[in-house]
Amino acid sequence: MTAISSPGAPVATVSFARRNAFVLATAQAVVGAAAPVAISTGGLAGTWLLLEDKTLATLPVTGFNVGVAIGALPAAAFMRLVGRRLGLCSGALAVSVGGLLAGFALFSQNFWFFVAAMMVIGSGNAFTQQYRFAATDGAPHDYQARAIAIVLAGGMFAAVIGPQMVNFTTGLFRPAEFAGAFFGVCILGLLGSAVLSRLRVPERDEAADAAATSEAEARPLAEIVSQPRFLTALLCGVGSFAMMSFVMTGAPLAIVACGHPQEASFLGIQWHVMAMFAPSFFTGRLIARYGKERIIGIGLLALIASFLVFLSGIAVWQFWLGLVLLGFGWNFGFIGATAMVAETHRPSEKNKTQGFHDLVLFSSVAFASFLSGRVFVTSGWDTMNLIGLPIVGVCLAALLLEARRSARSASPYSR
Repeated sequence: MTAISSPGAPVATVSFARRNAFVLATAQAVVGAAAPVAISTGGLAGTWLLLEDKTLATLPVTGFNVGVAIGALPAAAFMRLVGRRLGLCSGALAVSVGGLLAGFALFSQNFWFFVAAMMVIGSGNAFTQQYRFAATDGAPHDYQARAIAIVLAGGMFAAVIGPQMVNFTTGLFRPAEFAGAFFGVCILGLLGSAVLSRLRVPERDEAADAAATSEAEARPLAEIVSQPRFLTALLCGVGSFAMMSFVMTGAPLAIVACGHPQEASFLGIQWHVMAMFAPSFFTGRLIARYGKERIIGIGLLALIASFLVFLSGIAVWQFWLGLVLLGFGWNFGFIGATAMVAETHRPSEKNKTQGFHDLVLFSSVAFASFLSGRVFVTSGWDTMNLIGLPIVGVCLAALLLEARRSARSASPYSR
């Protein structure tokens, strides 16, 4: 049991963890809305900025993902230095600064300045990705998965806030068509910082710290990440997220290329994003009841099912059903893998472990988004889905091996 740092503060309990989870979920809804804005408008804005070489149009979106990847370790190190609350508030402010810079880049019609601004938004989003880990701080072990799910449920509201903000601000600053959306991101970052200032981060008291120190020192990162359970969680998280990003990025291009209207692609992505986050309202409870391995396994099977639906035909309903399955599979796979990672490190090891995890994860996501358009143009939509099948299959095989290993061991990981 942990105690929060302020004098006379209550001991961290389920109610304490639930309060923090809802603060973080609110921040996820507000600051997290920057991600759908960046992803949905980055390529369109890039097309508008580029007069000739349109092959670089999606580079701003890749810049956003690269910013998340390269910001993962610095975000973890900064929070280790100043604490969760101040660190997360600073990350929200970075998103705000990035939105301001992106808006001015569009006004000046400077493509590379816009790419750099998107990287700043991405680096701030690296802190946003830590919300799910922050929800486990001080939470009882059997409540951690539910706390993570509550935070990610905030993403469902972000999926509405972001696109709606784009709709309401498009054309406000013509000819800089999308500048209003990024100035809106600036405001969202400021609001998110105010929300995060309400976070009450539990810290170990002196007696608990002494007991923890006498029990075991923090292990080297290499020892932590070499654990079979951590490697399995990382592989499943990367497989779920990277393959979702890879196929999702190409889906709107495929829908339009198959002769369907752009509105069909917009609606398909909307249902996809809703499917990504809506299950979060019950994913945590399912993990607590059935275990992480089963829920991750269901998520991976849903991803495989989405690829098979995409391969079965090119009707609008097949695209939409495939996108819904893709989002659902991501939710179960990613939340389950995140909860599994939280089991593999001690409190004193959390920042470096989580930072390394997100560095690998979002580097893979950035690479997947970078390849998506190129694979679609050169090899086609069917090839994209055929690539996903064996990759997710490997993740599923690794998960089965870890489940068997855990069943044979009374203590499958160290705490």
